[in-house]
Amino acid sequence: MFDKLEVFEKRFEEINQKLCDPSVLNDQKQYTELLKESSSISPIVEKYRQYRAAAQLAADAEEMLYDRELREMAQEELAQARSNMEVFSEELKLLLLPRDPNDEKSVIVEIRGGAGGEEAALFSAVLYRMYSMYAESHHWQTELLNVNETELGGFKEISFMIHGDGAYSRLKYESGVHRVQRVPETETQGRIHTSTATVAVLPEVDDVEIEIDPKDLQIDTFRSSGAGGQHINKTSSAIRITHLPTGMVVECQDERSQYKNKDKAMKVLRSRLYEKEQQKQDAEVAAKRKSQVGTGDRSERIRTYNYPQGRLTDHRIGLTLYRLEDLLNGNLDEVIDALITADRAAQLEEHAGEDET
Repeated sequence: MFDKLEVFEKRFEEINQKLCDPSVLNDQKQYTELLKESSSISPIVEKYRQYRAAAQLAADAEEMLYDRELREMAQEELAQARSNMEVFSEELKLLLLPRDPNDEKSVIVEIRGGAGGEEAALFSAVLYRMYSMYAESHHWQTELLNVNETELGGFKEISFMIHGDGAYSRLKYESGVHRVQRVPETETQGRIHTSTATVAVLPEVDDVEIEIDPKDLQIDTFRSSGAGGQHINKTSSAIRITHLPTGMVVECQDERSQYKNKDKAMKVLRSRLYEKEQQKQDAEVAAKRKSQVGTGDRSERIRTYNYPQGRLTDHRIGLTLYRLEDLLNGNLDEVIDALITADRAAQLEEHAGEDET
């Protein structure tokens, strides 16, 4: 580990020197790339320097142990320095874990009603509200992309963007099947029903990351409409894009401008194609991992929302909280922090096993 840290520190100093070079200052692209790299490794270098400082204090305290008058003070300083070294070492292990290159990106969230008909659609609307409120609490912006609304105000499907630095790093754990247990408004006998909705969280992808050949696209226009004839547009501004090689279909009808709908649909298509490629590349790694917390498998039932008990249970980490209403109001940080911690612990265990072999 310490060999890696030396390399990081050397590279950090090298970057800082380059950032003062007039030729680099005049090259905006190179300057931006170096600044971004410096920012990414700065926390590692800072923590490594803290570790080294603690190690030096420990070495100095060990020398003082031979002085009778200073021995008691030296023992206290040595114990404190070693404790700091242990803490800094654990923090460095976390900082050295491979970073997900998508973590800082904005996201596209797609929610689809699953088993349960109208109740599943209503639950999809509850999830949309929950994520919208969570985004608001983090000062992120939400932008609607496409919605297929039902008569009762539920969503057969809804897709939207959440714009914000680091949105993907926190929301990527939400991909999967969400299950709700409650008495539907349409239930006259008071029986509890179980319904599901599927959530997919995709990182926003730039044009340069995914190249799409225009020849591979079939683009159709149609008139947008909503439940009960609401939002009917008399012009054909809604867009349907079919990616012919994969058969992937994306629709967008939220905007009245055909151009804006096409732009949004292309964003969704790029992100879906990117995710498809990523899943292919990550399949082997995911199969080896002991924890599936971070894989985002859409077919996996990840969470249950039980209304009668006021309970939320995340099945991946065995977390149960009895404050369902508060969580549905977007206060999800406790759940997401626990998922991040579990994922990092699994990664540390995995890397420890690799080091032993």
